Amino acid sequence: MPVKQIHLAAHFPGVNNTTVWSDPRSASQIDFASFEHLARTAERGKFDFFFLAEGLRLRELKGRIHDLDVAGRPESLTVLSALAAVTTRLGLAATVNSTFNEPYDVARRLATLDHLSEGRAAWNVVTSYDAFTGENFRRGGFLDEADRYTRAAEFLHTARELWDSWADEDVLADAEAGEFVRPGAGAFAHHGREFDITGRFTTPRGPQGHPVIIQAGDSDEGREFAAADADVIFSRHGTLDEGRAFYKDVKSRLARYGRRPDELKILPAVTYVLGDTDEDAAERALEIRRAQVSPQNAIAYLEGFWGRDLSAYDPDGPLPDVEPDLGEGVSKGRAQFRGDRGEVVRRWRALAAERGLSIRELVVEATGRQTFIGTPRTVADRIDEFVQTDAADGFIFVPHLTPGGLDDLVDHVVPLLQEKGVFRTDYSGPTLRDHLGLTAPRVRRAPEEAAS
Repeated sequence: MPVKQIHLAAHFPGVNNTTVWSDPRSASQIDFASFEHLARTAERGKFDFFFLAEGLRLRELKGRIHDLDVAGRPESLTVLSALAAVTTRLGLAATVNSTFNEPYDVARRLATLDHLSEGRAAWNVVTSYDAFTGENFRRGGFLDEADRYTRAAEFLHTARELWDSWADEDVLADAEAGEFVRPGAGAFAHHGREFDITGRFTTPRGPQGHPVIIQAGDSDEGREFAAADADVIFSRHGTLDEGRAFYKDVKSRLARYGRRPDELKILPAVTYVLGDTDEDAAERALEIRRAQVSPQNAIAYLEGFWGRDLSAYDPDGPLPDVEPDLGEGVSKGRAQFRGDRGEVVRRWRALAAERGLSIRELVVEATGRQTFIGTPRTVADRIDEFVQTDAADGFIFVPHLTPGGLDDLVDHVVPLLQEKGVFRTDYSGPTLRDHLGLTAPRVRRAPEEAAS
C-alpha cells in the first residue's frame, strides 16, 4: 500500500486557555505583524492552510470577561484578505457563523477572498447555540440544535447556488463586441424554509469555483453535516483510539451522499512540545500546562462545571465539598459547560480521589492539550502513525505562543516528515483545493440558457 500524504494546517491561537499570553515571548494577538509571522511560517512549512477562529461575543464568568486572550480579536475575513497579499500558496480559512449572518453577504465576501488570494479561500461553517450570543444581533434569540444545523445546511446550499449563478465562461470581456458578461450571469432564485431570495449575484466565481468548506461540529448532527457537505472536518480527537473511532464513523457516512472517503479530510486540532529528549519534552509540557492553568484559571474552570462561586477555595487544595448547582450556571458563552455537568463532576471527584489531585492538578490533568510531546523524531513518527493507521488525515496545529509558536515545528519536525516521504517538499498547485487533493466544482452555461 502506498503511504498516505499528511495534511498540515495552522490555527492562530487565542481562545480558551491554550495561549500563554503572559509569556514574555508572546506578542500582540491583534497587530497584523503577529498574523503575518504565523502565516508566513506556515507557508514556509508548506502547510495546507492558515485557520482563524471567531467568536461573536466575549464570554463571561460571574458577569466578568474571563478569557482575556480573546478580547479585541479582529474580524477574520478582513485579516485573511490582508494575508492574501503577503502569502502566495497558503490556504486562508475563516470561521463565519451561519446563525447570525445571511447567505448573500457571506457568499460575496468569500468569493472576493477567493479572487484576491487566487484560489485559496476556505469557510469554516459554524452555528451559535445560545441567546447570550444572540443578544449582539438585531433579531436576538437562538435556535435549537437540530434547527441550527437545518439552517446551516440551507445556508451553505444557498451560498453554493449564488456561486453557481455565474458559469465559468460568463465573463466574456469581449471589447470588440462590447460585451463584458453573458446575459443571465449572476441570476438566482432560492425559495426555502430559511431563505427566500431572488436577484443577481455581484461576484463571478472564484478560481476554486467554491471555497473549501470546513465543519467543526462533533455532535451526530455535525458529523452528518460534514459527511454531506464539508471538504474538511476540524475535530478534537487527540488519541489514537478516539481518532480511529471518529475517523471510521465519519468516513462511513460519506457513501450515502455519493461521496468517496478521500473527499473529506479529517484534521484534529492538536498541540506539540519539543525537547532534546522525550523526558525533557515531558517536563516542558508540564511547565506549559501549569502556565496555561494558573490558580485563577483552575478555579474559574471548576466554577463553570460546579455552576457556583468557588473563589473561597484553595486551588492547591482538595475539590470543593459542595454539590454542583446544575441550573443556569455562572458561565455564559462557553460551549464546554453545556453538557451533563453533574456527570463531569462525579468523574472528576473519582479521579481526584484515586490520584490525590488538588483542584489545579485535576484541571491540568483533565484539560491536557499537548498531543505530541517528545524529540522532533518522536513527534514526526507519532504524527505519521496517526495518519497511516487512519486516526486522521493530518492535523491543525494550535501553538501556545503568538506568533512564534510554530517555528520549532516547521524547522525541526516538517523536514523529518519530508524525509519520510509523507509530506510535500513544495506545493503542487496554486489553490487550496490543489493542496487538499480536491476537485473544483464547475458550472457550464447551456447555449440556450446563455442566450435567454
